[in-house]
Amino acid sequence: MLRVRFAPSPTGYLHIGGARTALFNWLYARRHGGTFVLRIEDTDTERSSWDMVAGIVEGLRWLGLDWDEGPDVGGPHAPYFQSQRVDRARVLAEQLVASGRGYYCYCTAETLQQKRQAAEATEGGWIYDRTCCALTADAIADRERLGTPRAIRFKVPDGATVFTDLVHGPITFDNAHIEDFVVLRSDRHPTYHLSVVADDMDMHITHVVRGDDHISNTPKQVLLYQAFGASHPEFAHVPLILGPDKKRLSKRHGATSVMEYQRLGYLPEAMVNFLALLGWSPGGDRELFTRDELIAAFTLNGISGGNAVFNPEKLDWFNQQHIVRLPLDELARRLEPVLRDAGLWTADLLGSRRDWFLRLVELIRARVKKLDQFAEEMRPFLQEDVQYDSSAVAKHLNNTEVKDALGSFAETLDRVVPYTSQSLDAALRGLAESRGIKAASLIHATRVAITGRAVSPGIFDVLELMGAERVSARVRDAIKFLPK
Repeated sequence: MLRVRFAPSPTGYLHIGGARTALFNWLYARRHGGTFVLRIEDTDTERSSWDMVAGIVEGLRWLGLDWDEGPDVGGPHAPYFQSQRVDRARVLAEQLVASGRGYYCYCTAETLQQKRQAAEATEGGWIYDRTCCALTADAIADRERLGTPRAIRFKVPDGATVFTDLVHGPITFDNAHIEDFVVLRSDRHPTYHLSVVADDMDMHITHVVRGDDHISNTPKQVLLYQAFGASHPEFAHVPLILGPDKKRLSKRHGATSVMEYQRLGYLPEAMVNFLALLGWSPGGDRELFTRDELIAAFTLNGISGGNAVFNPEKLDWFNQQHIVRLPLDELARRLEPVLRDAGLWTADLLGSRRDWFLRLVELIRARVKKLDQFAEEMRPFLQEDVQYDSSAVAKHLNNTEVKDALGSFAETLDRVVPYTSQSLDAALRGLAESRGIKAASLIHATRVAITGRAVSPGIFDVLELMGAERVSARVRDAIKFLPK
């Protein structure tokens, strides 16, 4: 059975690149009825923290990416924290020595640094010179007897390492350029290469889908699989994500933590749709997908070999499209925390005033790109006092020709039956014509009187939703801004 894993290092929150990698793995597993494993690679104890693990888990859950095996759900290959699996890696490291595929290295960090600096000063490059590989059995025994600290290095064979990448095709590395790399440090901590291979073997991972920046790591890992007599998983290296300036995505491009996008008002459905199309295409021109549609369409063949560009404007477009398509009841439910933070929420909005609130959500949602924008757009409807924009007042209420007309309109509003946008439209235009003023002038003045702003949804829809009593009161209150 197909088994994939997402194995983040908890040294930072879930960023956009990691989220896209997790999504590709999740889609591939769900597409083929496989298993998606979450494994925390927390061997960097100085930089890892539980807060970071919690942040990664929170980000994945917000995106709706569930895992079949992992830290909090368990599974047949627990534990799922790499720091709890170091004993297994140590056994494998010693196994390499016993089989002649590895050897003890007693070189100190200072010695290695001196050799590297000397080589770079003359030749420009250096790889480990196998000093300790040439030690005799007696020399090794002497060092062991003295308890000399030592690492374990993998002995890279001659020749080339070849693997077929499911995105890039066949890839060949000349082993002459791969030094005998450390698999177990002198402090008995396994390195990344040994840990990841040990865990992937034990967890029967069949496919490794990860970023292009890991391609250079792959030959070392393939060599380890071969040394342990195991078949390596299929590798698929996906393109990196670049910022609009075509440089690798980083904090300088804005928010990169997934949860920051939640706070900015993005829907997880929109983020998933957007991330899926960063470096992958289902073919054709279609861009909008539900989660289930992405699962049905996803293939590794659709992953591009070129880097993807993170376009914030495109993300905004996706978000707006998903806001429009979200079921009205669900959208209203998700607005509760947004409106609560803005001090605009009352329990009756999903209670006794639910039908009215849903009409308000429907009126507003075509005008916004992010959830947090709903609060400002809804403020004139949900707040009793009108907050007048001074420039709007100066432009549209400081006009003698609309003074009497606006006062008359307040009286007309009381007699409009039925109180609908169509009837209100007809009443205003009829009044404007009878007074010999432009309907647009009275419309703008009415909008400022009702909302305090120069811009709003269609004014007659606003009037209908506000209701006759509230609208009449606001128009009368606004007349005080008119010139005497």
